[in-house]
Amino acid sequence: MVTHVSSEARGDERGALIAFVEAQRGGLRRAVLGLSDEQAARRPSASELSLSGLVKHVAEMELSWLRMAQRKPNERQRTQETWGDSFRLVEGETLAETLAFWDAVTRETEEFIRGVPSLDDTFPLPEAPWFPKDGVVSMRWLMLHLVEEIARHAGHADVIRESLDGKTAFELVALERGYPSQS
Repeated sequence: MVTHVSSEARGDERGALIAFVEAQRGGLRRAVLGLSDEQAARRPSASELSLSGLVKHVAEMELSWLRMAQRKPNERQRTQETWGDSFRLVEGETLAETLAFWDAVTRETEEFIRGVPSLDDTFPLPEAPWFPKDGVVSMRWLMLHLVEEIARHAGHADVIRESLDGKTAFELVALERGYPSQS
């Protein structure tokens, strides 16, 4: 849900893409507002998903795509054995630290996108059965993919948060902006 349209998004393609990615990030960040680590780790549905796990997964997913676009090694690369850890906080990790990590990734993504010569610049896709062999994508594709991925998980987060304490996305926007609770 786009809660505001920044002046950046009104005419500059890079600014618009960054604003749409940030709007989706905001939806996921709002879903954890006011929750303890224990509450954010709860899994109130048949799914294995938790709010803190979604935040961690999205932060690591964004970093992974950023590193591919930068053509740099991913310092948090997951293996088949550690893939499941990208969906939950493990011993010693906190929601606050995970959000701070994501904030750093966010800043780096935005700096990178603002600095690329063209949104038409490309990078290779990873080898995977769901990607074309020797596929390449543009920086524009990267940003649209981040909108898609983060929005999907922000939707999951909406359902999980409402299952935890009944708070809806609209109530969380009001809470974030300091409006009184309707409950």
